[in-house]
Amino acid sequence: MKVSIGCDHIVTDKKDEMVNFIESLGHEVIDNGTYDYERTHYPIYAKKTAERVLNGEADVGVVICGTGVGIGASSNKVKGIRSALVRDVTTAVHAKEDWNANIIGVGGRIVGQGLMEEIVETFLNTDYVPTAEKESLIQALEGPKDNDGGLNDENFFDDLLEKWDRGEYHNQREELTWERQNKKQR
Repeated sequence: MKVSIGCDHIVTDKKDEMVNFIESLGHEVIDNGTYDYERTHYPIYAKKTAERVLNGEADVGVVICGTGVGIGASSNKVKGIRSALVRDVTTAVHAKEDWNANIIGVGGRIVGQGLMEEIVETFLNTDYVPTAEKESLIQALEGPKDNDGGLNDENFFDDLLEKWDRGEYHNQREELTWERQNKKQR
């Protein structure tokens, strides 16, 4: 697997350690910088990392800043990227398995190196479990390039809310969890 990685200047050391860790797992890393501690702007490295994922040079991406919030949110601004802020292993699983995140943002000053490595390894080893409904809902929000994703449509989710009111979603999470547990036991 190829992993695109980027960071801002306050966590360059954490990014360098993560590059070494990912390579030790047998993956190829595309290091988009930054490479030193000179003040810079995290959106630059979020964009570079995201572009490598979008154009197929990398399979997934990891972005790191102090909290993970700024660089992760910036990478999400690149159309076609699904970036999730991840601070624990469970969220790493759900980011990939449920949401098909192609980038995760991690806080190098918030999350310790050992946990950060466990998060990234889990993310890399987790597969997306697609459902037509999840995918169509996410794509509806993304919309075509000239579409606002339903931002100005106050009735955008009416059909889903009606299904909820009829009780069609109430047990869906439990069933999905049960299916995952049984799949792992096989």
